[in-house]
Amino acid sequence: MAIRGGVNDWRGGLTIIPPMSHAEHRQAAPRVIRCSVVTISDTRTDETDTGGRAIVDLLTENGHDVLGKSIVPDDPGQVQRTVEALLSDQNVQAIITTGGTGISSRDQTYEAINGLLDKRIDGFGELFRALSYEEVGTAAMLSRALAGTARGRIVISVPGSRNAVKLAMTKLVLPELGHLVREASR
Repeated sequence: MAIRGGVNDWRGGLTIIPPMSHAEHRQAAPRVIRCSVVTISDTRTDETDTGGRAIVDLLTENGHDVLGKSIVPDDPGQVQRTVEALLSDQNVQAIITTGGTGISSRDQTYEAINGLLDKRIDGFGELFRALSYEEVGTAAMLSRALAGTARGRIVISVPGSRNAVKLAMTKLVLPELGHLVREASR
């Protein structure tokens, strides 16, 4: 039986199989991801939460399961308690937050989420800001969007505006969500 990497075959020789390609990784990734969505805002309600609703809609339209959606104030302690509770739920594979990623004194999502991460996925924020720059110009530098892993799960934080949510979800999150979850759970 051959395993990726190098293994001894039955004759004592080494069988070398090349590592999986990106396409093979994607193919091996789960197709349906169980997600939870958290809107972080002092002012949004279920009726005015266009960013959170857009995330839910995009996830379900792409065949993923949304296990829950909540709105919590932009308070680091509450954000951390909410995300920690979701990380304790074995059914949740990915947590996507929206809001609180700017630089105002009330925007504290970055600090709250970053403190929970085992590993940051720096490329997510970098790519988001590069794509955002194409749409909004230099104001893109004000975004502190981030992603990472925590307890074998994916945690992603995007800005609260509907346009920023759509950009992050369609260009970054949805194309790689299964792959991200597969890698984080290994």
